[in-house]
Amino acid sequence: MTDSSTPPPPVLEFDDVYAGYNQFRALFGVSFTIAPAQAVALIGPNGVGKTTLARVASGLVEPSAGRVLVDGSDLTGREAHEFAQAGIAHAPEGRSVFGTLTVEENLLLPFRRQFGRAGQGPALERAYELFPRLGERRGQEAGSLSGGEQRMLTLARVLVLEPALLIADELSLGLAPIVTNEVYEVLQRILANGTALLVIEQQVDHALSVADHVIVLERGEVISSGPPDQVDAVAESFR
Repeated sequence: MTDSSTPPPPVLEFDDVYAGYNQFRALFGVSFTIAPAQAVALIGPNGVGKTTLARVASGLVEPSAGRVLVDGSDLTGREAHEFAQAGIAHAPEGRSVFGTLTVEENLLLPFRRQFGRAGQGPALERAYELFPRLGERRGQEAGSLSGGEQRMLTLARVLVLEPALLIADELSLGLAPIVTNEVYEVLQRILANGTALLVIEQQVDHALSVADHVIVLERGEVISSGPPDQVDAVAESFR
């Protein structure tokens, strides 16, 4: 029998992770955990390894040393699709949409694969519930959407799959403040529904608005970690 008092394993754990690209090293001995339904903000100046960390966490980059565990299972060196199957979703920096397909066609591609034809209709309804603006533009080519709408489309494709962890990389990049606020309101809602968050954000105030834990990265190393009020002095330098 399982002891009900035993806490669940972290949804994501980095254990002394080193990583980089060829001869370039970006991460040096990084260790942290993200608990189920926890929101973690990863902050730091440009070029310190934040995006590399996100790519390691989703299986896109294999660490050169250390371990990456998802829900207690060691996935170090596994393919990105295995991380996705384990519940890790990655909304990368930029706008990852199929520009010549409509909004609805962009959504149906992952939904049909995940839920089958019978389940794709409810999945679409959920996407339009999260982002009503996408419902208004369902027949419009994705490439003609505004930058903010394309970011919403990218998020909707992964959020409807109800991942255990969403890695959100620079969501506010290039967006108008009102659109950024809309996106972060959705993050608050999916957090309340049990999805953990790893928010990588140059706009520190946005990241801290959802986070209950902060990791500060400097030159590929964790220099501070804790609740927002404990790392506020460090975070202040990045505002």
